[in-house]
Amino acid sequence: QSRLVESGGGLVQPGGSLKLSCAGPGFAVNNYTIGWFRQAPGKEREGLSCISKSGNTINYQDRARGRFTISRDSAKNTFYLQMNNLQPWDTARYYCTASSTRYCRGTNYYYGGDREYDFWGQGIQVTVPA
Repeated sequence: QSRLVESGGGLVQPGGSLKLSCAGPGFAVNNYTIGWFRQAPGKEREGLSCISKSGNTINYQDRARGRFTISRDSAKNTFYLQMNNLQPWDTARYYCTASSTRYCRGTNYYYGGDREYDFWGQGIQVTVPA
């Protein structure tokens, strides 16, 4: 696995917004299905959203739908997660990923083994205090 770098996390009040970015050396956003996960302490990893390699398919899991928006910028080889109306239950470490074998369809992208993701970010903390 190669490494991506997330940015844009931090502390935000309930109802606030953050935009996470993800990029990395040698990473070409158009060559992979890309997606976002999060994990809170003591909880399982949760899939949030993905974009297919073609860019034609975007998927949101229920926990992200309506509040989060995933996007990518091919010229910058960067992808993003815009998060609006953040709430305390959104507090977690957020991870960006890229896979050449998982599909952005239904829940397929989110249940691969770790080795099925070619790139992982180191994670970035998002904290929304109660």
